[in-house]
Amino acid sequence: MPLKEITLAEINPTAFIDAKVRELAETVGDGAAVNALSGGVDSNTVTMLGHRALGARLKSYFIDNGFMREGEPDRVVAFFNARGVPVEKVDAREEFFAALRGKADPEEKRQAISEAFYKRVFGRLVARSGARFLLQGTILTDVEETVAGIKRQHNILAQLGIDTQAAYGYKVLEPLVELRKPAVRAVCKALGLPREMYNRPPFPGPALAARVIGEATPERIALVRIATRIVEEELEGTDTFQCLAILHEDQVTGIRDGKREFGRQIEVRCWDSEDTVTAAPTELPFATLKRLAERITREVPGVVSVTYNIASKPPSTVEAV
Repeated sequence: MPLKEITLAEINPTAFIDAKVRELAETVGDGAAVNALSGGVDSNTVTMLGHRALGARLKSYFIDNGFMREGEPDRVVAFFNARGVPVEKVDAREEFFAALRGKADPEEKRQAISEAFYKRVFGRLVARSGARFLLQGTILTDVEETVAGIKRQHNILAQLGIDTQAAYGYKVLEPLVELRKPAVRAVCKALGLPREMYNRPPFPGPALAARVIGEATPERIALVRIATRIVEEELEGTDTFQCLAILHEDQVTGIRDGKREFGRQIEVRCWDSEDTVTAAPTELPFATLKRLAERITREVPGVVSVTYNIASKPPSTVEAV
């Protein structure tokens, strides 16, 4: 049965929260559930819904896959712990990088991340906790892009015919699957989280692995992590939906200290959008673009070229991989 969207205009956040808290409590019963917290808007919202519904019977984990922004794991864990929501950080960096070793195809990378996440890392956590349910922040756009064959989102399972109970040993619950990002933000705000948590720019489930074209090695992730920090610092306060940096695979010719240097290329993308279904490149001032290029070529090792995406979605997509 097709999902029916609850739009931002239609949603009553308080009523939605009450209904989902009741639904989660009834579904889980007197058992336990686990939750994957990443710090993104969807994940933050699901974590708070689950906490309200289940209290101590919700086991929340932050999976450090090695692909996050600088300092993100410790910052997010500390934020929720300080608000009475216990979160345990799990270091799974070696497993995720091992899963991606030698893989350059975007779909192969997403499949490898899904398998590492659901079967190995969370499979262990679920077995240890005795939980029979996993809460996750799937939203309607994730489902649509995956089912349409545009781009497989790592969190789409049941919608592709995957029986999570049979495949992984637990059932996946998706309380936000009828919403798009603007409605999720409204719910997150109504749950009492501060603006910096409900208004965060979208961040992909595979994190920075989705922003490396080609193989996502620890060394290449480290480069795009620096570029990401620079882009977010320089564009903080800009009225834009999302901004990101992408590391390209091919080397390009550059000049440094008067000599030829075969170096790396970073692509910057910045989007105006309501819900990511369609998007247009933000018309940034040229002085801002020049400042981005100067910092990235100076601070990211080996980068000699910085480009800015000017294609709309469609035919482009917000993320490159």
